[in-house]
Amino acid sequence: MAGALVTTYRTVIGLGGGPLLPAVSFLGRLPTAMCQLGSLLLVARTSGSLATAGLVGGALAAGQTVGGPVVGRLADRLGQRPVVLVAALLNACAVTALVVAALGRAPTVLLAALGVATGLSVPQVGPLARTRTVALARRAGSGDRTVSAALSLEGTLDEISFVLGPALVGVAATVAHPAAALALAAGLLVVCGTAFALHPTARAVAPDRAPHRPAAAPRGRARRRAEPHRRRGTVHALRASAALQGAMFGACQAGITALTEELGAPGQSGLVYAAMGVMSAVVGLAMASVPSSVTLTARWRAATCAALVLALPLLVVHSLVWLYVVVVVLGSAYAPHLITLFALTERVVPASRLGESMAFMTSGIIGGQALALMASGPVAEARGPGAAFAVAVGTAAAACALSWVCRPERERPASAGRTPAAEATAGTP
Repeated sequence: MAGALVTTYRTVIGLGGGPLLPAVSFLGRLPTAMCQLGSLLLVARTSGSLATAGLVGGALAAGQTVGGPVVGRLADRLGQRPVVLVAALLNACAVTALVVAALGRAPTVLLAALGVATGLSVPQVGPLARTRTVALARRAGSGDRTVSAALSLEGTLDEISFVLGPALVGVAATVAHPAAALALAAGLLVVCGTAFALHPTARAVAPDRAPHRPAAAPRGRARRRAEPHRRRGTVHALRASAALQGAMFGACQAGITALTEELGAPGQSGLVYAAMGVMSAVVGLAMASVPSSVTLTARWRAATCAALVLALPLLVVHSLVWLYVVVVVLGSAYAPHLITLFALTERVVPASRLGESMAFMTSGIIGGQALALMASGPVAEARGPGAAFAVAVGTAAAACALSWVCRPERERPASAGRTPAAEATAGTP
């Protein structure tokens, strides 16, 4: 089985001509994971106010939540190359401006505005890398197993980036200054964001400039009249599930922080969260070995049920050792859920809107996490870590219920291809 898995991932990496594409896409998405914590630490140190730091961090998250789908939509319409290139350069400038303003002790309003600008201009390398890899697989005539492996690899790169990014920020803040971490992020944006934009595989997702044939229009309109509400409802359900997963992240983060402080080991909070991310990444890679006979709908339901069951012990954990055990085991449910959501999204939306839809999913995760963290933090401070963990269990229960109500694979059979004819009859996401 291990040999087959290695062969599958070699095929996925070969779709882009070798390891360069996953390498630059990983390094290009790393700044996103660095900027959230980096901005918090930078503003907290330069202003001396945690409230100001929280405001700037919230502004950055809000900007990214709103800007993600916009960048994705522009990439679908204009092509990834010009959009990512411009966004990466703008984002590097915004990060640099935020560093300069913070070091110059600029007013809070200006810092918050720069936080919004930084979030809005994120080049969305992660979602667009997913879109590009799926397009390469479909263009090569690969089956759903290869597409699933591609999404597993992209999910694993995301998990590693969100473990490594904050770790790099923490090391830079300890050894030098948080500004050094953000300077590194700006440099990665310029170099690796540009490399991702200019990589030859960007042609795989170039917009179709061919004029639409009038004869195909009636068929497309008839199909859209027949299924618009069901298709749109499915897409909204998938996005809601992603937001609930993000909310679970945020609530767990608040609970872990509160419990480690209560146990007198606040420095362990980052390590606990990192351990959960590592487990999620490992299981994410293994997802490519799941038999194709297990449908995506079944995987979605299994993942959400597992997340709910595995989250319940959080309500009674009271020691650091058991916190590590419970959180690491819980991490095994995260990647399967998210990878399946992205795979279902690829199934139910037109290829011409896939970049926007992938970015929407990522924005939902970020927005859900930010909102849950804002809500769970004060609750954990007032009523203890168990209250924050209860929020995590509640969001897991909601995601589980949603997966059983929705039936996304009615939209298109798993074996259906992304042909132009099918594209002409696809609904609006």
